[in-house]
Amino acid sequence: MNRRTFLTALAVAAALSSTVSLAQNRPIRLVVPYAAGGPIDVTARLLAERVKDSLGPVIIDNRPGGGGNIGADVVAKAAPDGLTIGIAAVATHAINPWLFSKMPYDAVKDFTPITQMVRVPNVLVMNADSAARLRINSLADLIAYGKAHPGKLNYGSGGNGSAGHLAGEMFKRDAGIFAVHIPYNGGNPAQLALLSGQVDFNFDNLATAAPNIRSGKLKALAVTTLRRSPSLPDVPAVAETLKGFAIDTWWGLVAPARTPRDVVVKLNQAFVAALQSPETKTRFAGLLAEPAPTSPEEFANFMKAELAKYENVVKASGAKVD
Repeated sequence: MNRRTFLTALAVAAALSSTVSLAQNRPIRLVVPYAAGGPIDVTARLLAERVKDSLGPVIIDNRPGGGGNIGADVVAKAAPDGLTIGIAAVATHAINPWLFSKMPYDAVKDFTPITQMVRVPNVLVMNADSAARLRINSLADLIAYGKAHPGKLNYGSGGNGSAGHLAGEMFKRDAGIFAVHIPYNGGNPAQLALLSGQVDFNFDNLATAAPNIRSGKLKALAVTTLRRSPSLPDVPAVAETLKGFAIDTWWGLVAPARTPRDVVVKLNQAFVAALQSPETKTRFAGLLAEPAPTSPEEFANFMKAELAKYENVVKASGAKVD
């Protein structure tokens, strides 16, 4: 048997084996590259429960660390048999490849997309008292203030290279204003700094900011999705003022590269059905998250576009993790 024939035989055997494995309901491991309890973990657990009838038990394996790189690398190096899948997020598959000097995996070549899961809008928020004092009631007001008072504005984020930092840099570039970036050690300290008036504005995850928006402590000026969020229908999108502006938090499901096509299709069908169910939509709405089911090809194209977009944003920000 020559080498090519041998490799073909191995591939066929792997495909048959993986299809049988899923059919026999052997547990699937879903690697979440973040700690338990966060929005990504919660949505993963909700979906795991929803697909157990079609796929069998799905066990959540939290592997936090390295900005998500540790967990993503576990998936990249797993056997391509459909029994290990994982979460691909905007950080692990669009930002980190440009942010980290050395990456343990290739965000495109080492994964097989299954489906996008979720979109969560980010929102530009100000301390309500600061907004009133500066007479800022809209995004246009903030931009006008920034142009009239160069160097006076600042904004906080959860750290250099975080989604909030990069959203702020995109906003500054598109609005033609300057604001000093103040990085904090995580999203919670950044939000506390905003609530205490230490910084003027933040780009925060809508799910995190919503309680303080509802209580009146924070003033929401705009959401960062291309269109308005159903969760805040009265808050305009940044794109209504700065055409084409779009930056939001997303995550989805991937398998290791070379996972057989029939297995990917089976996984896609099960998870898309779960994402489209009324119960899932209701549960996700409580997290201010929007289900975003796609085909594997659509998710692949989406991630490639996001990777290209963030290359320019990260490089312009100057953020780097060595």
